[in-house]
Amino acid sequence: MLKKIVLAVALIALPALGAMAQQKFAHLTAQAVIVEMAEYKKAVSDLEAMQKNYQDELQRTQEEFNKKYQEYVAQADSLPRNIAERRQKELQDMAQRQEQFQQEASQSLQQAQQEAMNPIIEKVQKAVEEIGKAEGYIYIFDLSSTSIPFVGAQSVDITDKVKAKVGVK
Repeated sequence: MLKKIVLAVALIALPALGAMAQQKFAHLTAQAVIVEMAEYKKAVSDLEAMQKNYQDELQRTQEEFNKKYQEYVAQADSLPRNIAERRQKELQDMAQRQEQFQQEASQSLQQAQQEAMNPIIEKVQKAVEEIGKAEGYIYIFDLSSTSIPFVGAQSVDITDKVKAKVGVK
């Protein structure tokens, strides 16, 4: 009786074990794909140019502020009180505008980075999905964003296939 139960369980488990043996796993390093894409290189170049423009403007306004501050310090003792107060207010306003501009520039750069990177990431994700469906993978892990302590030899590295799919040579 016990032998029949064990045999029945084994017969039920064999197809499941066979199915598990046929499952395919893959991995890639998406970051390695992205950094080689022409779109990424152009995005980085555009973002660097944008950042340089903001830095130049910040430097210009800082120099203007410093010049006006030095003039104020040099004349502060000889100015009537109402003129000195007006110049102090002007300096405070300049400092506030500069701080606001710096915050706006930072937000603008972040938004531009997201807008530039989203299509690139989507292109890579689409390529991974297409390869996964075409080759019947159960899971495809991105080693650049997923912490996986071990990747066995049974997992196929599809990084080069994704590079080819997105046009990286």
